[in-house]
Amino acid sequence: MARIVEPVSVPVTKLDAVVGDGALIGWEENGTEQTARWRTANDVPAPSRMIVIEDHYTAKEAYRDASQGVALLWRGDFQNARQLLEAIERRTESAEGATGGTTAEAFYRYRQARAHRARILSMLLIPLEAGGGVPLRRPPEIREALAGAYDAIDEPSLVSLREVIGAIGANEWRRKGIHVDALDASIHPHYGAFFPVRSEYVDLVAQAPLPATDLAFDIGTGTGVLAAVLARRGVSRVVATDSEERAVVCARENLARLGLDDRVEVELIDMFPPGRASLVVCNPPWVPATSRTLMDNAVYDPKSRMLLRFLGGLALHLTPDGEGWLVLSDLAEHLGLRTREWLLGAIENAGLVVLERHDIRPTHPRVGDANDPLHAARVKEVTSLWRLAVMSGK
Repeated sequence: MARIVEPVSVPVTKLDAVVGDGALIGWEENGTEQTARWRTANDVPAPSRMIVIEDHYTAKEAYRDASQGVALLWRGDFQNARQLLEAIERRTESAEGATGGTTAEAFYRYRQARAHRARILSMLLIPLEAGGGVPLRRPPEIREALAGAYDAIDEPSLVSLREVIGAIGANEWRRKGIHVDALDASIHPHYGAFFPVRSEYVDLVAQAPLPATDLAFDIGTGTGVLAAVLARRGVSRVVATDSEERAVVCARENLARLGLDDRVEVELIDMFPPGRASLVVCNPPWVPATSRTLMDNAVYDPKSRMLLRFLGGLALHLTPDGEGWLVLSDLAEHLGLRTREWLLGAIENAGLVVLERHDIRPTHPRVGDANDPLHAARVKEVTSLWRLAVMSGK
């Protein structure tokens, strides 16, 4: 039997001025200098040290090295790499430990543990050929999935296997679509474009009384689902905006598929389009905490920036009798990250008044999961549609 030589950690050198995605990196492998482009959709930094490993490497060894910040470049069987990643993930889950203290302290410990877990799991890398092929044994066909997550893979590249698996899953959602009862049709989310799988958000917008049907703005449209609901409800013209180009592409495709692209315009704009509308809708991220990944942007709003920008700009973009619909979960209040008094104060400071509030309780699986570290907050959560108007005299 051949003797297995223990892999050696080697330094990784950044070879150009590019930071993050697209950086050219170099390392030594079997006495030969290697180069590749670093690809990441989630701002994962390029590795500074790396070990080249194959099928014999154990989960224990991989977890040890990844925990020490050493990347693991896989050169074995692709399916075995997936199994290794799953084994590392089980070790990270067992290492997270219990949270304690106040609800806010439990939340921050939970977030720290999840960030630590994400860093470790991102350390298992696979190579890609120019064009997106995978030069490993038993590789899947993932060119379509990669195209949805990254820019063109036009030269040899390295990427986190965890990101690749996420891209494969996202591509399946995009291909199959997700049925939306309020539309009696499917929405097809793209990689990185948030879709509210919790249907209460969509249901609130589908049921609240419309102030008018001439023009509506949908701020932060994501997949375009709320813009589609408004158009299906009879709004003659909807302008939907998003600051992410991939979301704009996604929303345009969905609205064209639904036959609504003649009534809904989707623009690459950060927040409000020019002009005033009878209805302005926004479902901002609801937790004021740091965003660490592309999908985090849909949930976490550092310092409530998007929420405050929406409230602060709403009066300037409403017609005299118009309404702003703020769709927001109160989970942050139950986590001790924000108070109801703070929210009401922000609404008043923006020169707005509350006309009415429509509430609904979420029914997603985590509500009933007593093992969830945030269970105490989730069981109290209520999602609300706040109907806002400009304060008289403003």
